[in-house]
Amino acid sequence: MDYKRVKSEITTVTRDLRKFDRETGNIYQAVVIIGKRANQIGLEMKEELNSKLEEFASSTDNLEEIFENREQIEIARYYEQLPKPSLIAISEFLNDNIYYRVPEQESKKK
Repeated sequence: MDYKRVKSEITTVTRDLRKFDRETGNIYQAVVIIGKRANQIGLEMKEELNSKLEEFASSTDNLEEIFENREQIEIARYYEQLPKPSLIAISEFLNDNIYYRVPEQESKKK
């Protein structure tokens, strides 16, 4: 996922709860869906960050090299400025960009 293009708030904002249960009919179910998606996004971001930082990893640990590696610092700053995974997940949920299914409801329909 390209987090540079995500249209999400950087800070927390007050939201209307009725928008969350519009799709599911249950606010708690919506929170679970958003939470699971936020975990997925967080893992993707962490894997991407770790893969970028591995390029600069050295086999010998020199204290001077650790503090002076500007590339790693710039990469870390970039990821710190991205919206948090929970805010991205909320934005995706409210824009109907998350696919989810509820197995209990599917078994009742059959």
